Amino acid sequence: MNSENVSLNTEIEISNLFKDHADGNCLSRSFYTSRAIYERDIERFWNASWIWVGHTSQLPNAGDFFLFEYGNESIIIVRDRDKEINAFLNVCKHRGSRICLEQNGNRRLFVCPYHAWTYELNGDLRSAREMGPNFNSNKFSLLKANVRIFYGLIFVCTANIPPNIELGLAKLAPLVAPFQLENLKIAHSATYTVPANWKLAVENYMECYHCAPSHKEYAKSHSIKDPEHLTKDLINALQEKSLGVGLKSEIISLNTFSDDVSKMDFYHRRYPLFEGYLTGSRSGKPIAPLLGCLSGFDGGATDLQVGILNNFLIYSDYMVGYRFIPRELQKTDMEIVWFVKADAVEDKHYNKTELTWLWDVTSQDDERIIRLNQKGVNSYFYSPGPLSTMEWGISAFYADYLSKLVSDS
Repeated sequence: MNSENVSLNTEIEISNLFKDHADGNCLSRSFYTSRAIYERDIERFWNASWIWVGHTSQLPNAGDFFLFEYGNESIIIVRDRDKEINAFLNVCKHRGSRICLEQNGNRRLFVCPYHAWTYELNGDLRSAREMGPNFNSNKFSLLKANVRIFYGLIFVCTANIPPNIELGLAKLAPLVAPFQLENLKIAHSATYTVPANWKLAVENYMECYHCAPSHKEYAKSHSIKDPEHLTKDLINALQEKSLGVGLKSEIISLNTFSDDVSKMDFYHRRYPLFEGYLTGSRSGKPIAPLLGCLSGFDGGATDLQVGILNNFLIYSDYMVGYRFIPRELQKTDMEIVWFVKADAVEDKHYNKTELTWLWDVTSQDDERIIRLNQKGVNSYFYSPGPLSTMEWGISAFYADYLSKLVSDS
């Protein structure tokens, strides 16, 4: 079968899947089992989305770099000699070799290990051996990705025309500013590899319908596990406490559009923890210094979403970031990153075991339930069922995902 027929079959498969999807229902089996769909996911969704790749604290000096990888893609994030943060595709402009092989480090230059083409930290081609008198090095700079830094969080998008991120960030900025996220550091990171399609991992995060039955430790402290617990009195009490420590608990849930293919979802909500819990900890007691300019603990937690792929949970004393990264058709890395105030000292201001306890046990739960979810979806007897009212986040994900999947851009 030639490539044109393969491409045609893929288009027919995707078109039929899109037509067969019923609003309010889960996706059908092929969305999680088809190699063609997976390849399209990387091409149309991941390459067209803003992705949270790291934090500026990871790049304090000129020449500092780290890699971010998903699917078959690899991106170099580097601070250049002008102290600007750039992102480049890790693909040599000669014959396509990976240039940077280490996951992080410091470099004066990037040198391709294949034929020694050499690139500056700003992506310019510095030298290429034996290329002849008519060779123009200016035409062979590394392919640059779009970069946006939001209070220290680094977002990257490889699309020629990225989704409009500015309108949403402008709405979120005054709500997250008191946390001073730019003044955080990574206290710990962990990867939980699950044998499942990336979409099942994202869907699991996008709803708390499963929280009460599946996360016993989380459910003890987080009222969002069940809407009946979020009474008006409880919410009003949190709002008053939040204002008292310098926070707003405003709910932001919006899509922004610069054109038909530049849709992006943003979400912000501060919700109350149960009585006796000031933060996400085993005891409910504080476990790290207060973030930013907060004057105290309000007993709340902030859900923050910058696009479907980038999710954060901010307590008064630490933040957790989540990534669900596709490695193969049914292999996903759930990466969890814990942040504390930049000047906090381990074993003096916080204990790493206590800091990471809640989201370690919760992530282990998630690995189990997502793995079992994929096993069931792999069955030929699986059929997509209806989403509950608590799974509205999945519906938002589907709307964004499906629109990009069938886009001609």
